[in-house]
Amino acid sequence: MNPIPLFHIGDFLLVSIPEDLSDSMVTRLQDSLSRKVIKLQIKGVLLDLSSVTIVDSFIGRMLGNMASITAMLGAEAIIVGIQPAIAITMIELGLGLNNIKTALNVDQGVIMLQILAADKAIDYVSKQ
Repeated sequence: MNPIPLFHIGDFLLVSIPEDLSDSMVTRLQDSLSRKVIKLQIKGVLLDLSSVTIVDSFIGRMLGNMASITAMLGAEAIIVGIQPAIAITMIELGLGLNNIKTALNVDQGVIMLQILAADKAIDYVSKQ
């Protein structure tokens, strides 16, 4: 089974979640993503769900966990490309992704990450 590629773009990582995401794949992805964020000093992660057509409660929770773990490691996380049916299913499962940023697509997500990273840098400099 091939690992899910993590595309390193500047200070960001793009994770294109495949349609056939299994429980074991999402667990390995969470570990790999955490290590890459630390190793590469990543400032933002885009979790692209545009290919995903089905989400169960485990995968939904793990996606939320990945965004939360990324934030705890000091990087912004944005989930992009959620299809309407997936959004409805996640709400019905009680997986509202509270406090996790979302965007309609990768382009909007990149813009959000750039703004959030710039704001974080300004805040850091102003506190010095």
